[in-house]
Amino acid sequence: MIIRNALVFQESSSFAKEDIYIKDDRIAATSASSETDIIDAEGLYAIPGLTDIHLHGCVGYDFCDGTFEAVQAIADYESSQGITSIAPATMTLGYEELTKIFKNAASYESQQGASLVGINMEGPYLSYEKKGAQNGAYLKHPDIEHYKTMQMLSNGLIKLVAIAPEEEGSMEFIRAIKDEVVVSVAHTTADYDTATEAFQSGASNVTHLYNAMPAFTHRAPGVVGAAMDAEHVKVELICDGVHIAPSVVRATFKMFGDDRIILVSDSMMATGLKEGEYSLGGQKVFVTGNKATLIDGTIAGSTTNLMACMTTAVSMGIPLESAVKCAAVNPAKQIGIYDQYGSITPGKYANIVLLNRDLSINRIILRGKVI
Repeated sequence: MIIRNALVFQESSSFAKEDIYIKDDRIAATSASSETDIIDAEGLYAIPGLTDIHLHGCVGYDFCDGTFEAVQAIADYESSQGITSIAPATMTLGYEELTKIFKNAASYESQQGASLVGINMEGPYLSYEKKGAQNGAYLKHPDIEHYKTMQMLSNGLIKLVAIAPEEEGSMEFIRAIKDEVVVSVAHTTADYDTATEAFQSGASNVTHLYNAMPAFTHRAPGVVGAAMDAEHVKVELICDGVHIAPSVVRATFKMFGDDRIILVSDSMMATGLKEGEYSLGGQKVFVTGNKATLIDGTIAGSTTNLMACMTTAVSMGIPLESAVKCAAVNPAKQIGIYDQYGSITPGKYANIVLLNRDLSINRIILRGKVI
């Protein structure tokens, strides 16, 4: 396949008009055959397929269902929206439920839909005070052996582990696993000094910045201020129009720059469906408009996929180049898959989304095939 005349997203985070060559499921340097399908992409943007490293579910399914059917349904929906690789998140659940989820992920094999490239272990090592939509009954202190068991059951798929660094044993936990998995500060009451110690100990990510953590204020900068000062740390941002005000999104890009922001959806099972009653982590969730809440009003994930979050960020004033970088490049780099995903570079998987000038999807190429 040849995609001609597209405005192609470059590794330098700019756009340039050029042709894209595809052979089998990979991007190629040149065309290998005269008998080639040609797509005329004049006037279209060509961006890498997106990578979502924090989503829970969509179209009525949750990753924590722990079934092949659920993972496949999620993978199919995500690829249909231009999200071609996923690292779904678990919830704070009991040992038996987590065992089922991780075993299911390890055995999952599919030739269709978005690629399952990892797992985001969100819980149970979190703060009760900032648990959000997590189930407080299953929270526990960080436990290295518990984590290692889950990593073994997942066959090494866990790429991120969430932790509240003020909890007992947190710093030891971070230092013990920081070289094998991304440690993410999350659902926490940590102040600036505690968060700084966590980052100095090896934590390198913040789960959904601003949400489920102390506010960033002029005398108490908290996790947000500590993350800004720790230049190796990347931060997740949910740009669904519900979790964070547009002004704060713009301010965050000015504070952190587009090298350090990762756009995520945090989508739950209602994504892609209508309003109504759903569930998340075993708790009832009520969806009105594009807002999902527990019965007490606590926000419970989002109902927006990552592509929609990316275009929403652009509507908030974020340059398209920055938004694409934060939804495709940075997440792939953060979980160590940038050698295969995240850019339109010869040798990588041919996961490409063609966007119209209004950023609506024109066509999706998944592993070299138009879907």
